[in-house]
This record gives sequence, structure tokens and C-alpha cells, in this order.
Amino acid sequence: MKEPAVDLPLYADPAFIQLLRGSHERLLGRPLLPRPMEARQAAHWLYEEAPFEVLAHDTGADPRFIYGNKAAQRRFEYDWDELTRLPSRLSAEAPNREERERFLERVRRTGFESGYCGIRITKTGKRFLIEQATLWELRDDDGGVHGQAVVIPRTSDL
Repeated sequence: MKEPAVDLPLYADPAFIQLLRGSHERLLGRPLLPRPMEARQAAHWLYEEAPFEVLAHDTGADPRFIYGNKAAQRRFEYDWDELTRLPSRLSAEAPNREERERFLERVRRTGFESGYCGIRITKTGKRFLIEQATLWELRDDDGGVHGQAVVIPRTSDL
């Protein structure tokens, strides 16, 4: 992946958006966006307008979120700054973290998985179910892994 553009938040960085789009299409064989868009338009649409949640975390020992679109911020009740400081494991309650980690490990082995359902928690402690989620490896054109990303098309309150 190219280095992020100077002073651009990741949600507006064309190189990061291309990593999201390109890795999704290579691994799943279908586009992330509903129609072709130039980089800035794609970044805006995915962050501001997408009707589904998109999150991504890095490859650290305790991965933290590096991206969460507005739909994800609303659902998880974090703003951009809070979300991008949050270890992604904290999006699940402690009893559900082991199941979440098994899911992430399967994705590391296979590249992606679709149809995932699991319980998550908001900043204020509200529990909700994510449904039909697709998680994939953020792999650049050379196969380097930069983290994982997820599309959550549907959630329901518990």
C-alpha cells in the first residue's frame, strides 16, 4: 500500500480506499461499491453515505481500528477519534471475544469469510447482533497484509 497522503485522515486517503476496494474485489470477486467511482468520490461515498457499516483494523498484536465509516460510528456509538484508538477486540464483550478471535483466525487462513453473525457491544454497553458480515484481509497488490476489514450489512438490537 502506498503511504497515506500527508495530513489526510484515512477515511479520505485514496490509497487506503483503494486498498479496501481492491482487496475486497480480488478476494471476493465482486466490487465493494455499487458502481464505479473515482477515488475521492469513492472515499466520500464509503465514509459518509454507505448504507452498511465498514470497519478495518491493523495488524498489531492487539489490533486497533484504523477505519470506521459513519454508519459504523453511529452503530458502535464512537466518533472517528474514539474509534481509531479502540482495540478492535473491545467491540465484543469478554465472553464473545474467543469466538470472535476464532473467526478472525479463519479469515487469516482463507482470506475472507461471508455470512458471519455475532454479538457486539456499543460504547455505552448496548448489545446488538451483526448479521451476514463479510470479513476480508486487507492485501495490497503484492500480497502484503495490512489488516482486516469488515462489511456489516445488517444489525439488530438485542
